Amino acid sequence: MLRFIKYLFLGLVLLLVCFTSALLSMRFAIHGREVRVPRFVGLSPVDAERLAIAQGILISMDSRFYSSDIPAGYVVSQAPEANAKVRRGWRVRLALSLGAQRGSVPNVLGESERAAELNISRRDLEIGTIATMHSPGAQSATVIAQSPPPDARNAISPKVALLLAAPDNMRAYIMPNFVGQTIGDGESAVRQAGFTLGKVGYVQDFAGPSGIIVKQTPPPGRKVISGATIAFEVRE
Repeated sequence: MLRFIKYLFLGLVLLLVCFTSALLSMRFAIHGREVRVPRFVGLSPVDAERLAIAQGILISMDSRFYSSDIPAGYVVSQAPEANAKVRRGWRVRLALSLGAQRGSVPNVLGESERAAELNISRRDLEIGTIATMHSPGAQSATVIAQSPPPDARNAISPKVALLLAAPDNMRAYIMPNFVGQTIGDGESAVRQAGFTLGKVGYVQDFAGPSGIIVKQTPPPGRKVISGATIAFEVRE
């Protein structure tokens, strides 16, 4: 029995040693594949590619930015930064310099998306992100804001982001229920809500007091836009 316990103990010790050795080997193998990211900033794309291959990493050139320090066509920024530890085969993203900004950003406020795109491209700039929003008083599908702003001369990126007035720029509402209100209250509520008061007709109905709205067009619950015309039928 003592011999069995002795052999069992030795077996557990050997198993622990093997497990520890495997962990150390794995850690060494993982760290052995790590490399430091070289400095790509200031290099040409060809030189950056050669350096990346020598270090066993990949590069991609995804963006372009203005720079008064780095000549056009050379690497202006990188991610991760130089000296960061990465695994072999890691992809480092590079951005190329456009050189110093040559002209100001055009003013495209009030233009259609197509006209703004042509105006921007003529300045050797690019359309960036495009978003839409409701803007009371603005013509639908026209530019109501831009970034960088008009005439900017310190832009970082050649991309100009645009904000357009929504195609359905008129706000939508759910038609309230005016039935049962007096015509005076109904007319006041319609005008205050930004709607247009349409035809007011009078009908003979002896089921209640006169001057009460008994029907409306559009009916309650209908979706309408700002400025819609609302007509009433009123009890005589």
